Amino acid sequence: MNRRRGTWRAGLAVVMAVTGAVALPASQASAGGAPAAAERHDDFNGDGYSDLAVAAPEATVDGKTKAGYVAVVYGSATGLKTSSKQVISQNTPGVTDSAETADLFGSAVSTADLDQDGYDDLIVGVTGEDSVEGGAETGLVQVVWGGPTGLSGGAALAYGHNTYDRLSDRGELTVGDVNGDGAPDLVAVESVNKLRVIKGPFGRDGTAGGGEQSFLAGSDPRFLDLATGDVDGDGIDDVVGTMNDGDEYDARRITYWQGTADGLAEGVVLLDGRDWWVQGGESLGVGDVNRDGYADIVVGRPVDGYDSDLDTPIPKGGRVAFIPGSANGPVGTKAKYVNQDTAGVPGAAEPGDGFGTDISVADVDGDGYADVATGVPGEDFDGQSDAGGTVVLRGGPSGLTGTGAKGVNQNTDGVPGAAETKDVFGTATHLVDGNGDGRAELAVGAPGENAGAGSVWVFRSTSTGITLTGSFTFGAGTLGTVAAKARLGVGFTY
Repeated sequence: MNRRRGTWRAGLAVVMAVTGAVALPASQASAGGAPAAAERHDDFNGDGYSDLAVAAPEATVDGKTKAGYVAVVYGSATGLKTSSKQVISQNTPGVTDSAETADLFGSAVSTADLDQDGYDDLIVGVTGEDSVEGGAETGLVQVVWGGPTGLSGGAALAYGHNTYDRLSDRGELTVGDVNGDGAPDLVAVESVNKLRVIKGPFGRDGTAGGGEQSFLAGSDPRFLDLATGDVDGDGIDDVVGTMNDGDEYDARRITYWQGTADGLAEGVVLLDGRDWWVQGGESLGVGDVNRDGYADIVVGRPVDGYDSDLDTPIPKGGRVAFIPGSANGPVGTKAKYVNQDTAGVPGAAEPGDGFGTDISVADVDGDGYADVATGVPGEDFDGQSDAGGTVVLRGGPSGLTGTGAKGVNQNTDGVPGAAETKDVFGTATHLVDGNGDGRAELAVGAPGENAGAGSVWVFRSTSTGITLTGSFTFGAGTLGTVAAKARLGVGFTY
């Protein structure tokens, strides 16, 4: 755990997974390396600026504990503005169903323009939802529609099929066009081991017109995270998943499902140069880190101290793996690894740091290379245990290295607040271009802040990366929500 406060200075990049704005590189390369135009994401009101969605699935809503909500802060020409916000729950008029104890609305969050009306929509997992047909905790994925005044109305998209399927648990929900027809498709995990693909186009009543696919990823898998992106550069999104085996917590792997005109092909487990599994982890991101026109896979493995530490590179304190994409898909034999002992990375690798928690991938400095933000929620410093921090790793022609990496925590000069034990700052990270300048700002969640109420920090970006100038934080007081045990900031959009 880093106790050298001076090494955690300005600039960082992040992403977690439940806010609504994932920014892509401002000049992302097309195949062959030619710059392509930036693509807008997570713009719920269509004003040209990405918005931030952050989840609090354990929050109390109208007296119902762990009913959950998702808060949205809207972007503008001057960036994300807490004066322009919404709080969405199942008790919001027009939203499917109603808030109930332990529904966990916001267990997973994603965004896409499902109805193709020009406004991005908020897609929310409700993993604790019961259904009449399936029974207890079948789980639900629902949509809240975007529009010129923001988010309103909604529909159910899919329920789990059986009791305790818990459709769309944390990290187990993503969206992409997996058959190249131009309509977003929904990808979610059901019953911890089944990949379920619901193909668009989607109607305003939530019905999907493209049918479904499903896959079992091995004999006894337990999914950990999902992501979509065009890894082979053919113009169709692919799906990547990390998982372990139910009877072997240590047996992590990465599976790649290629998108085709007919939907997803059967999954392929990535192998390294030894023909062993490339060991996966708990967090995934996809983006063009080396700017060669193919999306790369970035995997965070924040855990250490297991038998598999002996068989995998630099596991101490957690690590981040970079696996390049190519015309033939991901190249596991060229995997590279970074941890806090890598030259240039702030801090030092120590057991339990959690480096590699909640990966987010986007271009922070506008140079056309996607950068990588990762949390380090177990970081100790200045006498505080699990106070947490965040690190941004710079993308470049060689992929990920420690060169130019920057770190931030609540004791960094200029950051609002102060680091405290169990804040777990960096539990979630998210990169979002809230002011439309082609550089993604960093959002960081600290669900342990204020005795578990949770808060979110936002750091602006410049041509040299994240800056602390103009950084701000918000929590229940700003949102007008119940603070107690809400754990705001446990996740952003995927």
